[in-house]
Amino acid sequence: MAPISVQLYSLREESAADFDAVLAGIAQIGIAGVEPFNLFGKTPQAFRAQVEDLGMQVSSTHYPWATRDTDLSEVVDTVQALGLGRAPGGFMPDDFADRAALEKTIERTQRCAAELKRHDLTLFLHNHWWEYAEIDGRPAYYTLQDALPEIEFEIDTYWAARFGQRDPAAEVARVADRAPLLHIKDGPLVKGAANVAVGSGALDIADIIGAADPDTLEWLVIEFDSCDTDTMDAIAGSYRYLIENQLGQGND
Repeated sequence: MAPISVQLYSLREESAADFDAVLAGIAQIGIAGVEPFNLFGKTPQAFRAQVEDLGMQVSSTHYPWATRDTDLSEVVDTVQALGLGRAPGGFMPDDFADRAALEKTIERTQRCAAELKRHDLTLFLHNHWWEYAEIDGRPAYYTLQDALPEIEFEIDTYWAARFGQRDPAAEVARVADRAPLLHIKDGPLVKGAANVAVGSGALDIADIIGAADPDTLEWLVIEFDSCDTDTMDAIAGSYRYLIENQLGQGND
């Protein structure tokens, strides 16, 4: 079983108010790792040290976003200081607007990956729902995945469902040997609706995790884009669901 992490964007408002308390609260639940999107004034070195002092690891990062920066020096320095070998990337809807946009996105992403490789870093890509829009009768993300064989993926399994239009387990299986990270979230698959605790929404979480390659998968990363209840409680509930169903492991 892969260890369980949390994407700290889930607790962005709480982190802005008291980041130290958020990190301590996550550790207290028993979660094994964190995936930051912002360091809230901490240096990468200090953040990593604090996380490790709490008995956790920095599983991965969404900061800085490699594919949205023309100067990759900050990306390289930050990712390496966090003790990681992967730099994050992702896209906006306009990057997949049509065939011409898709071709430009592929070319730009390839250049980014090649530059990161010079620093012994691998680019991994995180998706939203718009990457799975069809261009010329085929999901655009498939074209990108096939064109960039050296790039890895963090499949966001909720967005990959595209509000019930696609099978997220199949999307994980398609790149299973290139997906060391999965974003695990749940909800009603209704556009604009809040996420709910993992295991209490519309997704078949066991099927999705079962589609991963156990030799490739390194982390399950819980995330909430929004939540109508207390987010820390929902994270704790998600963690318990994964642990009790033997789908992931923590520090308990």
